[in-house]
Amino acid sequence: DEQVQFAAYKQFCDDTATEKKRDIAEEEDQIEVLKADIEKDTATAAKLTKQIAQHDEDIAVWKGDQKAATNVRELEKADYDAMHKDYSESIEALNGAIAVLKKQAYDRPQASLMQVSALNSLALIPDSVKRTIDAFLQADPAESLGVTAPEAHGYEFQSQGVIEMLEKLLD
Repeated sequence: DEQVQFAAYKQFCDDTATEKKRDIAEEEDQIEVLKADIEKDTATAAKLTKQIAQHDEDIAVWKGDQKAATNVRELEKADYDAMHKDYSESIEALNGAIAVLKKQAYDRPQASLMQVSALNSLALIPDSVKRTIDAFLQADPAESLGVTAPEAHGYEFQSQGVIEMLEKLLD
C-alpha cells in the first residue's frame, strides 16, 4: 500500500516535472520570439524616428520656402498695383487729352472788324489813331480795295494727327 501510494506520488511528480519542463521550454521559446520582436520593433522605431526627423526638417524648409514665396508675391503684387495705378492714371490722362483736343477740333474765323473797333475803348491808344480806325471801319471794303479777299480762317485745326496718335496709345 505504501509502495502504491509512493508509485502514484512518484508518477505525479514525474508527470508534473515533465509538464513543467515542457512549459518552461515553450516559455523560453516565446521569450526568444518576443526578444526578437523587441529588437525588430526597436530597429523600426529608430528608423521611423530618423524619418520623422527628416520629415520635420523638410516641413521646416517648406515653411521657409512658403514664407519666402509669400514675401516675393507680396512684393510683386505691390509692384503690379503701382504699375496698374500708373497705367490707369496714364489712360485717364490720355482720355482727358483726347477729349480736350476734340473739343478744340474746329477752325477759328479771322478777327472781325468789330474786334478792331473795340480798340477805341482802350485808354492806351491815342485819339488820332482812334479816329483813323473809325474812318477805316466806316469805309466800304469792296470800294477801297477793288477786290475782295478770300475768306480765310484765322486758325485751322491741325492736331488731328495728335488725336490719332493718342487714340493708338490707348490701344
